[in-house]
Amino acid sequence: MYSFDAASAAEACIRWIQDWFEQNGKGCTAVVGISGGKDSSVAAALCVRALGRERVLGILMPNGYQDDIDYARDLVKTLAIEGITVNIKPAVDGVYVGLLGKVEPSAQTRANLPARIRMATLYAVSQSRNGRVCNTCNLSEDWVGYSTRYGDSVGDFSPLSHFTVAEVKAIGRYLGLPEKFIEKPPVDGLTGKTDEENLGFTYAELDRYIREGVEPAPATKARIDELHVRNLFKLQLMPSFPYSPEA
Repeated sequence: MYSFDAASAAEACIRWIQDWFEQNGKGCTAVVGISGGKDSSVAAALCVRALGRERVLGILMPNGYQDDIDYARDLVKTLAIEGITVNIKPAVDGVYVGLLGKVEPSAQTRANLPARIRMATLYAVSQSRNGRVCNTCNLSEDWVGYSTRYGDSVGDFSPLSHFTVAEVKAIGRYLGLPEKFIEKPPVDGLTGKTDEENLGFTYAELDRYIREGVEPAPATKARIDELHVRNLFKLQLMPSFPYSPEA
């Protein structure tokens, strides 16, 4: 039976972050988009342990009003890191105004545009503050493509992308994060639905399938497999035509 050692995994990840910054950003700051959920909370906590709180910068990015933003504010206080709030609504609305009368934004566009604006914001802060952007995606989300390409799916370094949701939570508890950050139900920020409601299955089912090969109900397994295959391109480099001049 698969057993996860949160302590050894967390400590190894902390060393990896330290090594990565030594090679790719000596003296730089880790810039983390903060939602107050498990992924951004654990990623930020790992960076604090690896680099020190003075080298971690949390960016809060509400799209207008955000009813759960107090989680993000509380995380910044809990970790005692610097926090900056950038409201992205004017930027998002600006794109919609530019599209007006030319292109009607689809539901998928409205779901993904804020995530892409948030990533552009993180890089604007990072380049202005000698930073490196932390990707906060986990293995479970990546497995079924539950991320926005060129939005939350990217970054300069990714401490959590090989950990399942259950493992991220275990690391958070090892790091001593308050339970409210670990168990905050993730919502899509558009419909008010949780990730699991949108996916149609639980992360517990997905994690067992990934790590232990325990198959969920046939319909759930089929949906997971379909999402995995359909979204593999998100984890790959952009394809390029392999042209070479003739000798």
